[in-house]
Parts: sequence; structure tokens; C-alpha cells
Amino acid sequence: MSDRPIWKSGVTLGSIAAVCTALVALTWQLTAERIELNKKLWLERSLQPALAGLFFDSPVTESVLTIPPPHGLPGTDAVVVYRVYAGDMPVAALFDITARDGYAGPIRMLVGIAMDGKVSGVRVIEHRETPGLGDRIDILKSDWVLQFDGHSLSDPDVAQWAIKRDGGDFDQLTGASVTPRAVIKAIKETLIYFSANRDAIFAAASEDAS
Repeated sequence: MSDRPIWKSGVTLGSIAAVCTALVALTWQLTAERIELNKKLWLERSLQPALAGLFFDSPVTESVLTIPPPHGLPGTDAVVVYRVYAGDMPVAALFDITARDGYAGPIRMLVGIAMDGKVSGVRVIEHRETPGLGDRIDILKSDWVLQFDGHSLSDPDVAQWAIKRDGGDFDQLTGASVTPRAVIKAIKETLIYFSANRDAIFAAASEDAS
């Protein structure tokens, strides 16, 4: 049996543990800033496709508004709105909304609306819709969501914001109608909200700055 005192072994183990903890802390400190920057860059890249064709010179994530429920937007949770600018001039609002009435559950989507009330882009970012049918709302599966670009509450008329099967102007998905109905309804509700609250949305941005 070794004559080495137990306390010396404890000190040795404690010292090793302290060094390891210090190394982990140092590594975290050195990489945390880079990780946060990468997260922000990833978020910026994921948001920008819904703002296609618009000129803006500020990061999309620079001016953010959270709208608490009840709000009249799709979904029952708080809605995040990214306010986009060119200089001091507002260019668009990008809504992160959730359509609750998808076929297989909630459909989370981005809806970009330019200051003239036209849709700049729509992207579905989370869903559980049926593969090969409802999942074609995803831009990686089909270009179905591109049909909304450039449209507004007056083009077509509000009543025409529906799939063609329901007398509306928009294509549905072959073999799926519940999913496109949910998406179109969510876009229409977002356009209506923006039309009624556009000035307040950007006034809130001015108040945040002050």
C-alpha cells in the first residue's frame, strides 16, 4: 500500500480539476463571441429571402418589435416583427407568425411586407405537413410560396385571398387543400394587420431609438 497521504492525492485531483475548469472557462470566453456572431449571421441569412427585391442597408435584426397577444395576427403567441430600413426610411416589416390551422399542426412562417403593402416574400420555416403533399409549402420542395410575391390586399381583392377551389386567385397544392388554406389565411391576416398598424409599427421603432 502506498504511504502517500490521502490529502496529497486530494490536492492533486483538486488542482487538475481547477486547471480543467479554467481551460473550459477560457475556451468558452474565447468562442462565445464568435458563436453569437455566427448565430446572428445565420439568422440574417434565413430572414433575407422574404425581403427579396427590396433595397435596405441595415441588418434585418437591428430593429425588432415584439407584439404581445391579443394582436389580431395569426397565432396566439407574441409575434416578432423585424423592421427594415434604408437609411432612416422604413422599407418593410418582416413578420414571424404561426398559422395554427395547418393539416398536421402549426405552420411557422415569415411574411415580408413592403411599405406599399405588397408582399416581398413568404418563407415557411417550421411545419409538420405531409411529405409529398402539404410539405410543398417549403421553398426547398416547390416554388408554391413564390406566387404571393408582389401581391397586396388590393391585388387581388381581400375576398380573393383564397385558393382557386374556394373561388380565390391562388393555386392550391395537388392533393392538399387544408395546408394552403392555412398559409393563405395567415398571409391575408398579416396584410390586414400591417395595413391597419403600419404607422404604429414604425413609430414604435422611433420610440425605441429615443
